[in-house]
Amino acid sequence: MNAPTVRPLATAVRASLEDRADGLPSSVRQREEHADRELAMVQRLADERHAQKHAQEHVAQGAPEHVELIRAVDLTPEPIRWLWPGWLAKGKLHVLAGAPGTGKTTLALDLAACVTSGRPLPFGWRPERGNVLIWSGEDDPADTLVPRLLAAGADVTRVHCVGDVHDPEGRRPFDPARDVDKLAAACAGIDNIALLIVDPLVSAVAGDSHKNAEVRRGLAPLVDLAARLDAALLGITHYSKGTQGREPLERVSGSLAFGALARVVLGTVRQPGEDEADRKLVLARAKSNIGPDGGGFAYAFEQVEVPGHPGLTASRIVWGAQLEGTARELLAEPEPEGDAQGDAAAFLRQLLASGSMAAKDVFSEAAAAGYSKDAMHRARRRIDAETVKVGMTGGWCWRMPTAEGGAEDREGGGQNRPPSSPPSGALPPSSGASDPAEVEL
Repeated sequence: MNAPTVRPLATAVRASLEDRADGLPSSVRQREEHADRELAMVQRLADERHAQKHAQEHVAQGAPEHVELIRAVDLTPEPIRWLWPGWLAKGKLHVLAGAPGTGKTTLALDLAACVTSGRPLPFGWRPERGNVLIWSGEDDPADTLVPRLLAAGADVTRVHCVGDVHDPEGRRPFDPARDVDKLAAACAGIDNIALLIVDPLVSAVAGDSHKNAEVRRGLAPLVDLAARLDAALLGITHYSKGTQGREPLERVSGSLAFGALARVVLGTVRQPGEDEADRKLVLARAKSNIGPDGGGFAYAFEQVEVPGHPGLTASRIVWGAQLEGTARELLAEPEPEGDAQGDAAAFLRQLLASGSMAAKDVFSEAAAAGYSKDAMHRARRRIDAETVKVGMTGGWCWRMPTAEGGAEDREGGGQNRPPSSPPSGALPPSSGASDPAEVEL
């Protein structure tokens, strides 16, 4: 079946399905929608094969290499296909950027939980269930990612964590800058991958992440893979150091190409308040090329016992009110202190605002923001932060002095420990869960 035959057939069947959709039970409509997507995939594959065959015939006839020109009249307009309307689009790149201590990875895992389980996303949208692919260069799947997924209610049978690469030279860690073709081959046996999470996104760039051309070249394989899978691609990154007060899009770490190439850029921030307890966490749209920008949601964290694993705790998201306003209004941050030591102290104070944090996680977040270990030790002494040993075999945690309300546990420091009481100003707990405690990746 060639492309000219498939296209009118798919169009006719799609029109028939749309005419029949009204009044059908939701389960039937979902099957019809699935069939529609399958037909669209057949049509797309037929078009690609037709183009490849045409190109091969030209080469066989000795035709020179050429650029294909497509008339607009020969293209069929298509709507954006949304996984979460206005926020996550199928086949497109999204960037989730934020300051340390705002739970970017925990947010991404909550979205994954909604997609795999069909649990409603913020504002009530219930996504079609699908599989999720996760690569993290910073967190261990067994002790960090999977506990948080289970805490968020994910169907972990639908979650696939990217592991090591096996090649003729042996076994090595997956490298998103060179192994996307191998990942694409591994995905061939998984149906309906709806969401692909890459953390951190900058790892996909082998060259200089501050050069536009190298960023675009580095991200192209991942973007192409997401398009082929028809999956939303969500890349996680940080804000650049010392960018408070700038437009949110300008704060994304690295080249401006990260924000330019992404169709939607999401930002997180801890909003200013009269004191640390009043500073709520916010997720907002900093940019969208395919829908409205601005607007967002308040959120907090809570520590809960992981279902089926007594004594094991992990954090999850508690969604709050829907927020109105521009990205700059919702993602505003207070200006840091003027001197270098003051900058580091302000950074550490913000990092520990929600509670205790493992020392290794403090150093990891600090390094990503451009601060050395020595700078963090000086900042700790400057703000009188405390160091606490966790159990007999645990590591060290840092926290604000108890008198300043900093004894709350957080991810990294508080994971696998009993849930603790919430800080003042935390959002109300969800049904059947413990009180929220602001904790973070």
